[in-house]
Amino acid sequence: MASAAKAASELARLLFRASFDQGALSPALVGGVLEYVEKHHAGQATRVLQAYARLVAAEEARHRAVVEHAGALPEATANRLAESLGRQYGRKVTVVTQPNPQLIAGLRVRIGDDIYESSVTGQLAELSAGV
Repeated sequence: MASAAKAASELARLLFRASFDQGALSPALVGGVLEYVEKHHAGQATRVLQAYARLVAAEEARHRAVVEHAGALPEATANRLAESLGRQYGRKVTVVTQPNPQLIAGLRVRIGDDIYESSVTGQLAELSAGV
């Protein structure tokens, strides 16, 4: 059982690496991977695809910045933020905005495992924690 899970995970990693074109995930190659797994690995397709989906989701999260904001966030500001984060991380970053009135004012930016907090709510939490 463990060896089957390990084999599925290894195959998923191999297929994941084959899903890139010019340093970015290619929708066409991802589609080809799905067809390949369905056709050639029917017995372990679920395991392989679950592991593959986790890898793809993690890669997409590395390129997506979720920007929570309390008030209106102009598109030009979101575009400047995407450009700035792209320079900082050395890769293309797409900004997804989410209104969050609980922030009171300011922004919270999540990209991959990184969080940048500049909201009033975050600052008040730091003050109350004695940071």
